Amino acid sequence: MSLPEIVIVAAGLAMDAFAVSITLGLSSKNLRAKEIIIPGIYFGSFQAIMPAIGYFAGTYLSAVIKDFDHWIAFILLGLIGGKMIKDSLSEEPEKKISEKSFTCAKMLVLALATSIDALAVGIAFAFFDVHIIIAVTITGTITLLISMCGVKIGSMFGTKFKSKAEFSGGVVLVIIGLKIAAEHLLFNGP
Repeated sequence: MSLPEIVIVAAGLAMDAFAVSITLGLSSKNLRAKEIIIPGIYFGSFQAIMPAIGYFAGTYLSAVIKDFDHWIAFILLGLIGGKMIKDSLSEEPEKKISEKSFTCAKMLVLALATSIDALAVGIAFAFFDVHIIIAVTITGTITLLISMCGVKIGSMFGTKFKSKAEFSGGVVLVIIGLKIAAEHLLFNGP
């Protein structure tokens, strides 16, 4: 997987955190620097840790599943991306986040919830020539920055961009999954 592809996957993964960050921004009328930085640190850290865990789990299993690893990556990315697209089109009312949204317990739960897909992508990384340190550093950094922007945007504009960001992230992951399957079929056959 090339560096531009890693950046694109990282940006796609960050869209869940971006969407939640927008919602967090709505919960505070007068944002302080701390309220902008905290979500970035939590989301960025989890988005870096989870793919690393997935990568090492996938590496351990790679010898067993090397003949169909491309299909696993395709399915995982397709399912994650499809869920993000479905969620972005959902007309469920937004849950109001309370003023206490920035507590450690709530941030841990939100960070874990938004990074489950990163765990699956980490498993997919194990099947490609990916330098995991670079991949998780890029993923964590992009998520940190996008989350901080999301909190600020949320405080300024509301949830106007939430569903568009989540939809875009889902499309990116589905496209990467399709690319992986197509490359395998073109170069290796079924």
